[in-house]
Amino acid sequence: MISKLFPHPLMTVVLTLVWMMLMNAFTPATFVLGLILGIILPIVTSPFWENRPVIRRPLKVAEYMVVAIYDIVVANIQVAYLILFRRNRDLRPRFFTVPLELRTPEAIAILAGTITMTPGTVSSDISTDGKSLLVHGLDVVSEEETVSGIKSRYERRLKEIFE
Repeated sequence: MISKLFPHPLMTVVLTLVWMMLMNAFTPATFVLGLILGIILPIVTSPFWENRPVIRRPLKVAEYMVVAIYDIVVANIQVAYLILFRRNRDLRPRFFTVPLELRTPEAIAILAGTITMTPGTVSSDISTDGKSLLVHGLDVVSEEETVSGIKSRYERRLKEIFE
C-alpha cells in the first residue's frame, strides 16, 4: 500500500520542497499543495520508470554533492579571474573527450550535468555508444589532467553510488 502511494519517496520530498521554494511562501497551504503534487506526479509517471536506478551507497551522494559544490565555487573564482585578468588570445579553449566507465544512464546524466554546472566547462555531446562524453573547457592547460580530474573527482564517486 505504501509503495503504491509513494512509488518514488525521494521524488515526493523533492517535488514538495521545490514547490514551496517556487511559491516563495512557507505556509500550510503551499505545503499541502506541494505534497499533493509530490504524491500525484510520481504515481502518474511511475510507468515510465521501469528500470529505476538503485543508489548503492546513499552516504556517497552527500560526499558527491559536497565535492561538486566545492568545485563549482572554486571554478567560479577561477573563471572570474580568467575573465578579469586574461586576454582572450591567452586562453586555451579546447574540446576533449572523457572516456566513460559508467554505464548507468542516470549516472552519465549526473556527470554531464555536473560538468556543465561547473563554470568553465560544458558537456557538449555523448557518443552514440555511451562510452565517451565530449566536453568543452574554457582554459585547458592539460587535456590529460582535466580528464583525470573529472574521472577521479566525479566518475569514481558516481560509479560507487550507482554501480
